[in-house]
Amino acid sequence: PENFFNSVNSINSDKALENNWKIKVPNETKYKVAVIGSGPASLTCAAFLARNGAEVTVYEKHDKLGGLLRYGIPEFRLSKKVLDHVIEKVIQLSVQWKTNVELEKDFSLEDLKSEYDAVFLGFGANISKKMNIPGEELDGVYGANELLEYDTHPNYTGKTVFISGGGNVAIDAARTVKKHGAERVIVVYRRCEEDMPAELKEIEDAKKEGIEFVFHTNIIAIHGNKEVSEIECVKTKYVASQKGAPVANGRNRKLENIPQSNFTMKGDCILMAVGSKPEENVLSKLNLKRNAWGNLEVNEHYQTSDEKVFAGGDLVGEKATVAWAARSGRNAAQEIQDY
Repeated sequence: PENFFNSVNSINSDKALENNWKIKVPNETKYKVAVIGSGPASLTCAAFLARNGAEVTVYEKHDKLGGLLRYGIPEFRLSKKVLDHVIEKVIQLSVQWKTNVELEKDFSLEDLKSEYDAVFLGFGANISKKMNIPGEELDGVYGANELLEYDTHPNYTGKTVFISGGGNVAIDAARTVKKHGAERVIVVYRRCEEDMPAELKEIEDAKKEGIEFVFHTNIIAIHGNKEVSEIECVKTKYVASQKGAPVANGRNRKLENIPQSNFTMKGDCILMAVGSKPEENVLSKLNLKRNAWGNLEVNEHYQTSDEKVFAGGDLVGEKATVAWAARSGRNAAQEIQDY
């Protein structure tokens, strides 16, 4: 269903570009809203607010708008020309923007609350999570999210590179590394192929490009003398449901390591793509309630613990796809309008 939802949204966006669809905007401005970030959640929120008569200003830390769409998804998967065209459509709705400015560095949330009627936080969660295993401090261990966002890749030429994870970030990182000249790129995923959260097309494209996959394998340590030389792994298996208990499907199935199944694989570096989290140095200064996973907590109206501040997308732990983030932004825009 999720892949189908993404495909439908892709088809609709292609039709919108092909037919040059436009959105009518009211002449009267009703209220002012600040939107922080310019990824799919923020851009969608800004567009729907503007079409309903809000005066919207988007704040972006990079020098161009687009957020994750520009700085996280590779060109081979999302054309920047298409992205620029979509952003131009949003700007044509009289949306204002400020780039090279960062929340709690160049301005504070309190500053925004005093200037605007509402604030939408949609700057995502693009800090790579760690696996908390021995050896993560070695040279050659990288966060996949950061490498994709800032395009600060090391020299992969002739090297063997491991990717830990099974989502779209893992596949994007693997394909990018391969295009940068790595001799072997091996995606290591602890579950079976059918349970990978990455889109099916991206997995198939990766295979065609020579990327290898190792399933039912959990990385438990990284070895090397200052630099990565090998990873230590263990095989995994699904745990059978207890008698009388409902059978879990997909990634809800319980997984466990198989005792004494340890083995090693030689390699030069490893990219962590096992999930992401928000920027702690920013969130810690906002004085907003967080949930158990460290994301901003919102109610059914996308309001944070401050009724004037709304949030959506990855920042609140929504499903980590562009389509779901965009829908989150649309829903939040409606709630802001009602507020």
